[in-house]
Amino acid sequence: MQIKILVEGGAMKPGPALSQKLGPAGININEVIKKVNEVTKDFKGLKVPVELDVDLGTKEFEIKVSSPPMSELMKRELGIEKGSGMQNKMQVANASIEQIISVAKTKLPNLLANDLKAAVKSVVGTCVSLGVLIENKLAVEVAKEVEEGKYDKEIQEEKTETSEEKKKELDEYFSKTNAEQQKILKQETAEKEAEAEKKAEDATEKPEEKKEEKKADPKKK
Repeated sequence: MQIKILVEGGAMKPGPALSQKLGPAGININEVIKKVNEVTKDFKGLKVPVELDVDLGTKEFEIKVSSPPMSELMKRELGIEKGSGMQNKMQVANASIEQIISVAKTKLPNLLANDLKAAVKSVVGTCVSLGVLIENKLAVEVAKEVEEGKYDKEIQEEKTETSEEKKKELDEYFSKTNAEQQKILKQETAEKEAEAEKKAEDATEKPEEKKEEKKADPKKK
């Protein structure tokens, strides 16, 4: 019997959902939790896919751990908690191509990708969804550059270390970008609030205007 679950690395806990999945197998849930937490401790803070292969006769089980989803690996690499949610307006981080390659190497064994370059393309696609800049550019632009071969040298050499100088440049660029994003967001919020306030005022004034019309022309109903 195979049971698939998604757990937080090193922090699996008992609960109704877990009991519902493991209960029918008749295995010791506390023992499962202990062993799963042991084998996933290196993925602390990440969601990790785990598969239990249970022998229903002996109640023994084997644990197979897959690497976390690409989005989780990317968020850990960049030190962010979540993606943008407004990818067209807000970017949440600025990654180096070396960081992209690092995540691609980690995830490659679990991908259908044939080589590292294909895995890099997949990671770049994840950055588009998360709202992450790469090398000071939108991820969609970098996707084209990867396709054109601009980063073939770095990919072939499997570069995964970003120099301190480059990190500083990326951070400075993102700080400026983020400040501009926040400025635009505040402006849009203020405009929406002003529009909502105007609509509320208009809705309040209209009944009063009708009353005044009736007074001026009693025939109007």
